[in-house]
Amino acid sequence: MTLKSQKEDSWMFHTPAIEWTRLQAEAMNINHLSMKTSGIKEEELIDLRSLIKSAISKHSIEGVVTGALASVYQATRIQKICNDLDIWCFNPLWQMPQENLLEELLSNNIQSIITGVAAEPFDETWLGRLINKDCVDDLLSLKSEYRINPAGEGGEIETFVFNAPLFSKSISVIKSKKHYSNFSGHLEIDEAVLE
Repeated sequence: MTLKSQKEDSWMFHTPAIEWTRLQAEAMNINHLSMKTSGIKEEELIDLRSLIKSAISKHSIEGVVTGALASVYQATRIQKICNDLDIWCFNPLWQMPQENLLEELLSNNIQSIITGVAAEPFDETWLGRLINKDCVDDLLSLKSEYRINPAGEGGEIETFVFNAPLFSKSISVIKSKKHYSNFSGHLEIDEAVLE
């Protein structure tokens, strides 16, 4: 399920490169539902509830798995919607130390790039950067100096997974461009394919 926020600073939803989640779903051979949302705080929850209800109706889902790591705002709202709809909600990353999460991404061969930055000291060179050991080391060193969340839980960075063990094919970014100003920017992916 993907909700495409019309506001880049949604309280609930990731926004950079979100339109390419359809390729992630295809790579995992799972159904994908998508809809737009206003991105207005609390109102976007009505759209989330509607999309989950649609997934229950169309695909008989019994639960939702989230990527919530530390945001009580996100986790509690998704949990409440699931409780109201009588389905389970699983937050496998909940309260995991961010350093551990980054290490697990690498050890489990989950390949991703940085698609958004929104804090000092991130400059334009971070956009499109592969998250590998060097990148993780850099993020961890910035944690102490700039007090950032190294996994981006505070919105400092946003990422896009282009290959993972669950993928039957990887996603190749063919064409992209960077938009950046004043320690904030995103990577706009114009063209991507499964290979």
